[in-house]
Amino acid sequence: MKKLSLLFLLTTSVLFSQNTNNTCEILNKINALIQAEHIRPKPVDDSLSVFVFDNLMNELDPSRNIFYKSEYGDMSEKYRTNLDDFILSDNCSFLDDITQKYKDGLLRTKAVLEKIQKEPIDYTKNDTIRFYKKSFPFYLKKEDLEKVWSKKIRYQILDEIAETSDNLDSIKANFKSIELKAKNLILSNEICRINTLLETNIKQEEKLYNYFCTYFDPHTAYFSDDSKTSFVASLSKEHLSLGMTVNLNEKNEIIIAELDPNGPAYQTGQIKKGDQIVSISNQKETLQVSCASLESISTMILSESNKSITLTLKRNSGKSFDVFIEKQIMKDEENSVFSFIIGKDSKIGYIKIPSFYADLDGNSRKGCADDVAREVIKLERDNIKGLVIDLTDNGGGSMEEAIKLAGMFIDYGPLSIVVDNNQVKSVINDPYKGLIYKGPIVILVNSNTASASEFFASILQDYNRALLLGSTTLGKATMQTILSLDETKNTDFLKITINKFYRVTGKSHQYKGVKPDVMLPEFYEGVYQKESDFPTAIKNDSIEPFLKYKPYVKRALIDKLAKNSTTRLADNYFFNNINIINQKIDELVNKPKAEIPMTLDAIFQQKKTVNSLWTEINTFNDENNPLDVYNSTVNQYLLSVYPNDKTINQYQIDHLKTNPYLNEAVNIINDFNTAK
Repeated sequence: MKKLSLLFLLTTSVLFSQNTNNTCEILNKINALIQAEHIRPKPVDDSLSVFVFDNLMNELDPSRNIFYKSEYGDMSEKYRTNLDDFILSDNCSFLDDITQKYKDGLLRTKAVLEKIQKEPIDYTKNDTIRFYKKSFPFYLKKEDLEKVWSKKIRYQILDEIAETSDNLDSIKANFKSIELKAKNLILSNEICRINTLLETNIKQEEKLYNYFCTYFDPHTAYFSDDSKTSFVASLSKEHLSLGMTVNLNEKNEIIIAELDPNGPAYQTGQIKKGDQIVSISNQKETLQVSCASLESISTMILSESNKSITLTLKRNSGKSFDVFIEKQIMKDEENSVFSFIIGKDSKIGYIKIPSFYADLDGNSRKGCADDVAREVIKLERDNIKGLVIDLTDNGGGSMEEAIKLAGMFIDYGPLSIVVDNNQVKSVINDPYKGLIYKGPIVILVNSNTASASEFFASILQDYNRALLLGSTTLGKATMQTILSLDETKNTDFLKITINKFYRVTGKSHQYKGVKPDVMLPEFYEGVYQKESDFPTAIKNDSIEPFLKYKPYVKRALIDKLAKNSTTRLADNYFFNNINIINQKIDELVNKPKAEIPMTLDAIFQQKKTVNSLWTEINTFNDENNPLDVYNSTVNQYLLSVYPNDKTINQYQIDHLKTNPYLNEAVNIINDFNTAK
């Protein structure tokens, strides 16, 4: 999905010299820090050079229609195995050469597109198109440039036409007028995209730094001051915000989906739900939404350095208008812990932990662990008989918060073993004596449960403190810290992997993920990227166990509950059909595609197949009876005091009522209480 947004052009030899020296200086500082602190440092050699070069080429020209084969061959011969030598000798002039060739490729592509824009397209010509999942060789020859782009544009236009109606006969009857509009849209967007790449101020160097970093592992990364600030802000539940959410409509336009009445966007009095965002400006540069990448749009909106934003909006296809908004510090409701009660007869508590956010300033008790403790206390006042902790789609966050939270649910004992780059083992012990909650616990996990959330779940699993239900987690068992590359400047930083952590058993879920006690399928299971999908991910290993710890209950009880659950779900309509739909998704996304004719009929049929699968996923419902989900007594009172929270509260309730994973978690807790 990522698209490149770059071009750093050097205009004088003096400027070139200064910047290439600075580029090499930063790369060598990154390398020095990695060699000293990284859990698994590797030499800067030909292997690194090949990795960085290949990734840079794939980023610049993923569809293989910008660089000529001869240009790629020239760059490959000069740089593919030699970048390490250039960097170590403080000569980063290769970046200028690659960037100049990229600029040349963009300019000639723009000229070809402008030519295609002026000429009619022959849709009767016999041709086929093939889709590749993985990168393919650079083969573009000078004489084929126009042919390759004409074919690409022709497909995009037919694809756009196929979206206009579900009735093929109607499309054919109105083909001429629909084609004219589609052609103008596709070519205008392609040309605009190239202009954006040529004009943007985002520098190429950051891509180079990050490919250098990810050679060592997927989670080591370069941060500029701005990206570091934004990353740190993402670990908090309060940050600078416009107070609105956006989504893509069926035309791939960005539409304002929700406005927070307490937020700055709503308080302008000019913005309404449903408005289309045409462009975004941070007063330094402006992005046209129709031709900018989603990545660059997201960065513009979310960056902590962009404290004020000008949105150009359009309402009901009317005239465009500008709205200036200054961001405010706001609570991120979607990134905050919340709780509910399930059922009236046997009340089960439910707590959602979206991420392990932290109070990084240390001035208040706004961390995830303290928030969970408050919700547990609220639920306990209503005499719950069990607790479901939802970690689905929780990508992690603060390890300190995960340690605190695990300590609240474990009586006392070791939580984990941490190993540094000198192979020194340190034991993380429970920071608290006693339990905040003593009843049965089920933890929901999925493929996107990662890092700190895997750490927390694995501890409760090893202590037999909770039964894990869902699908195998991502598989990240490493810890990172952020270090300054130069403390005198404090403008460049490195997020670096410094530790691996192991379970109290001596095993690790690094690369493999945490396997739940009850395995349940989820949509897109074969599509989600796991740790093992990254070529430079640290492999799994284990250490000799040496810790003593006391499990909460006997393993036999957890195994019995898991077996009962598996038996109960053997013929479950919802989960069995997820497997069937996942096979279709796998067929569509992961299997090699046959060539298809470049005709409206073939592309319409292809679009129909994809849309049919998408409809099947979105309309697929659980057949279980809706759960009785409601607020705790304390939260009911708080809603009466803060009525603005009622909208999101109701949305959360509606979403949970038909959650089949939660339904089974409730069954397991009731099963446990009956067994007791």
